Amino acid sequence: MQTTSTEGRPELVRRHLLAGGALLALAAAAGARSSPPTDRATRVQVWKGPSCGCCKDWIKHLEVNGFQVSVSDAGNTDARRQLGIAIKYGSCHTALVGGYAVEGHVPAREIWRLLRERPEALGLAVPAMPIGSPGMDGPEYGQRKDPYDVLLLNKDGSARTFQTYR
Repeated sequence: MQTTSTEGRPELVRRHLLAGGALLALAAAAGARSSPPTDRATRVQVWKGPSCGCCKDWIKHLEVNGFQVSVSDAGNTDARRQLGIAIKYGSCHTALVGGYAVEGHVPAREIWRLLRERPEALGLAVPAMPIGSPGMDGPEYGQRKDPYDVLLLNKDGSARTFQTYR
């Protein structure tokens, strides 16, 4: 195997440095795309009932995953209606983050994806309360995990699958 020395060859040194710099820039850009947005986008307002344990667990899930959460314990029916979420997508808590509505036990990973991609949409929902979703995954449920979909809610009231969990 033949190796090439750059000693005494400034044009090769320059090329190696430029190539290395380009690789570092690409790696930094890739890292920036996979990391969560910062500042305002990390703040989440949550509306829930005062005694809902799974809501509290979902809030802990958000906080562990980099969100700053403010909570209103006055229930979520009014918030859901004001944010335009149809009752068929309803769950036990409603949130607002980065201008998007979030209904139910949506994984933080999908909220970060929503904030990165910024689709033209109302927000995300995990209707009902599927066991195994964040907040519904405590020891009281054992190892049980029900399949569920995270839905992207369109402004016209329709929805499509954003992510599937099986």
